[in-house]
Amino acid sequence: MNTHIMMDTATIRHSTELWSYLSSFDQQLKSDAIVICCSYDLRVCDHACNLIKSGFSDKLLISGKTGNWTRHIWSSPEAMIFQKRALSNGIDESCIQLETEATNFGENITFSKRLLPNVNTVTFVSKPNALLRVKLTAEAQWPGVTSYVTCPPLSFPQQVSDIVGVLGVINEMVGDIERIQKYPALGYQASHELPEDIIRACHYLIEQGFTDHLMPVD
Repeated sequence: MNTHIMMDTATIRHSTELWSYLSSFDQQLKSDAIVICCSYDLRVCDHACNLIKSGFSDKLLISGKTGNWTRHIWSSPEAMIFQKRALSNGIDESCIQLETEATNFGENITFSKRLLPNVNTVTFVSKPNALLRVKLTAEAQWPGVTSYVTCPPLSFPQQVSDIVGVLGVINEMVGDIERIQKYPALGYQASHELPEDIIRACHYLIEQGFTDHLMPVD
């Protein structure tokens, strides 16, 4: 990661625009199952547990092996780390199902689909900045169910994860905007028209050096 990037007012403003937009698709409705798309942020698990306790579902599937960040911080699959957190939050073990092979959002969806063959509605829980990508991935990879997405109510930049920090999250968001634009043509995600101001904000951040999570160039 480029640690020499200047965090000026414009950078924070444009980054906040991305965070606000990407996390704005939150829906909390009763579902046949709640699926956690694991990551480095255990607050996602806390949010899913609160939904279970509030009666939104009685089934919790935790999906995740490793990702860009977690392969460096945990020796166990993400799903097992999140399971421990769920149990510490008072969720009964009988409510929890694990999926420990997924390494990206597409696999979170497709592997969960195999484990939940009889559901009609699913709520996916993820980080705020990943919410739109999870929504679009679910629409493309699991069209047979009604899917919702939700995230913990976290603010940017004050409440970003200490594990990746503000710079890491900005790089993630820039990479996600690029994938939202390019993945539909590859069949990975449903198409989505981004507002012009979001595209402009992303271009500004790329010009400032936030390129670590852009797609590899062939």
